[in-house]
Amino acid sequence: MIYLDNCATTKPRREVVDLMIKSLEEDFSNPSSLHSFGHRIEKKVEESRSIIAEFLNVMPEELYFTSGGTESNNIFINGAVKRNKQIGNKIITTHLEHSAVGEVFKNLESDGYEVVYLSSDDNGKVDLEQLRSEMNGNVSLVSIMHVNNELGTINDIRSASEIIKSANKNTFFHVDGVQAFGKIPVDLKNLGVDGYSISGHKIHAPKGIGALYIRKGIQISPIFFGGNQEKGIRSGTENTTGIFAFGKAVEILKKNFIEEDELKDKLRNQMVNLLEKNFTDYVINTPLDNSPNSILNVSFFHTRGEVILHYLEQDEIYISTTSACSSNSKTKSNLEKLGKSTEICDGSIRICLGYENTMEDIEIFMEKLHFAVEDIRKITMRKR
Repeated sequence: MIYLDNCATTKPRREVVDLMIKSLEEDFSNPSSLHSFGHRIEKKVEESRSIIAEFLNVMPEELYFTSGGTESNNIFINGAVKRNKQIGNKIITTHLEHSAVGEVFKNLESDGYEVVYLSSDDNGKVDLEQLRSEMNGNVSLVSIMHVNNELGTINDIRSASEIIKSANKNTFFHVDGVQAFGKIPVDLKNLGVDGYSISGHKIHAPKGIGALYIRKGIQISPIFFGGNQEKGIRSGTENTTGIFAFGKAVEILKKNFIEEDELKDKLRNQMVNLLEKNFTDYVINTPLDNSPNSILNVSFFHTRGEVILHYLEQDEIYISTTSACSSNSKTKSNLEKLGKSTEICDGSIRICLGYENTMEDIEIFMEKLHFAVEDIRKITMRKR
């Protein structure tokens, strides 16, 4: 099997799986329990929190565990507008957000909030001059993704923060960092954000665990109510096994980041070289000079990305055509939203590399991809 869909989810590392098994068997106590067993589990939760916080350059008390990116986004966005309602009902996001943010804003729009959707350049990079022009005294919240989940484009979060805070220091600034975390260096103190969402299953931890950074001094209204876990931000018994696994995955990521990122860089460069050498009528949609080394979105004319995907799966090669979270909906792809031609939109595939991929994987994948593209073109051109 050649797995090239690591933006959708990742395979948990062996060390993470082993830790989870041990945790389920031995560390099953509730961290809220008053006995020593519970206290021991609570201590391990805080150790994991500290590992992840250090990697993000924040304080442990600024990090709250959640079930994943979608929940983190919902908690901050809904909690922020609820808290900041005295400022005004104008909120700002982009037209390319993942559905975990975009659908939240649509819901707020139906509740009467004025939503401004920022446009982007041809590569999907947000228009910061439009952001500047839209900032005024009644903007309660801005939310901008860090790395585009389909194209890989990196947004200039630091500059966006400076624009927002210079216009109104009370405007909350939230960032969906799910596709950035683990793919590019993330220093939250330097970025100047108020909230930042991350997810474990994108970095070789299990599904069902994530975290939300809330800058010290920022107060949002809770949207979950119950036992007051996570200081009331996310009530409910903690997923302790998931938390320990998340901490372990980050610990390994921190140790291996440079080496693994260099590998992905070499693999992506090889894909680009083989495209240039062996393929015709294609366009690379990912801005190679402003994206994580792990992501490559490319369109092939006179084909359909979904058909390419099904060709490749016959050889146990797995890619994607769009965000896995929106592939079952009628939501437009980012390429459609950017006004790209029908052929570019229909013929696009997304390749997302992982640390287990090898140069041999890429050679085999590109050979099979070439066969698929040419075979599909023979059929489509025959019908014309």
